[in-house]
Amino acid sequence: MILPEIENAEITEVLDVSPGYVFYDETQPDSTLLNRKNLIVSTNWLINVDKRLTLKQAIPHIKFLQDKKRNAEMHKNEDAKNYFSCNDISKKSLGFLEFTDVHFEIINTHKDSIPFYASKSKLVEDEVNSEFSISETYLIINSKNKNEVENLIKPVLEQKKQIVLALPDENMKIKGFSIDMYFDKNLSFQDYITIKYKLDELNVDKFKIITNEFIY
Repeated sequence: MILPEIENAEITEVLDVSPGYVFYDETQPDSTLLNRKNLIVSTNWLINVDKRLTLKQAIPHIKFLQDKKRNAEMHKNEDAKNYFSCNDISKKSLGFLEFTDVHFEIINTHKDSIPFYASKSKLVEDEVNSEFSISETYLIINSKNKNEVENLIKPVLEQKKQIVLALPDENMKIKGFSIDMYFDKNLSFQDYITIKYKLDELNVDKFKIITNEFIY
């Protein structure tokens, strides 16, 4: 297995864990092999995904694992989280990227139809009482713009900055802001992790971005 690479991971240690694996295996019909026999519902999960897999190959397995944990009735632990294991090339050790609250949806929608589809999406709000809220937005990521994520996110950063500066009370927090992320199913899992890591850097104390992730 070849893990996806990141640099300077914020999370470098996770305790009370059990591992799951999504292997790249050309002998299988979809080139993937899922091993979940060591996953224990009450623990934090470390999901190891081969970076060579496409989202079309990997996400159905990941969604299956998430749903199993969310729907578990016995031994459920509300504090248990899910992480992707990554190779932190800057520290030459493992790093972890949390995805506990991410909701994946696989859709049969052409790229040109996404603006209409996105207009039908519901705003997901953080449970924070505030007079301030921000309208929902979305980003479409594909092979042509996957290396330009910083430029795509810049307007979001600027919007965040202006609203935080406008808070009348420094103790107030921003009401939940949702970004719907639309990922081309042919992107590699390495592409996905690189993009997710950049997006996670936007989250600050007063402002939490909640993501819904669609694979088209």
